[in-house]
This record gives sequence, structure tokens and C-alpha cells, in this order.
Amino acid sequence: MAKDKIHPDYVETVITCGCGTKYPTRSTRKGAISTEICAACHPFFTGQQKIIDAEGRVDRFLKKYGNVKSKGKS
Repeated sequence: MAKDKIHPDYVETVITCGCGTKYPTRSTRKGAISTEICAACHPFFTGQQKIIDAEGRVDRFLKKYGNVKSKGKS
């Protein structure tokens, strides 16, 4: 048996994702909980990959450091 008056309150709350999905649950934290990503919008679960703009980074690196010679012993 649990002791009286030593445990926090376990109340109903809602977790809201950035995509708008809401999950009703229970928690010791009072008030709403928000998160940026959930199972409904995470690329691992949806199978969709968000495109990250990395275009041109390698070209910029090679342009800046591509013709720098090593100063190590030969």
C-alpha cells in the first residue's frame, strides 16, 4: 500500500504536438504539455523524409580549403 500524503497528484492532462495532434494522458505535471514532434509527424514513423537544404556546402568547403596543402612531414 502507498503511504498517504507523500506522492504527487496524478491528474489528467493533454500533450499537444506542433503538428496539432493531441494526446490525452495522465501526469504529475499540472497543465498542458507541448512537444515539437510526435509519432504522427516524425519521419521515422511516417516514412517521409524532410529535405534539409545542404546544397552547396561541399562546394563552398572545397572552394575555400580545397587547394590548401598539408604542412605535415612528407
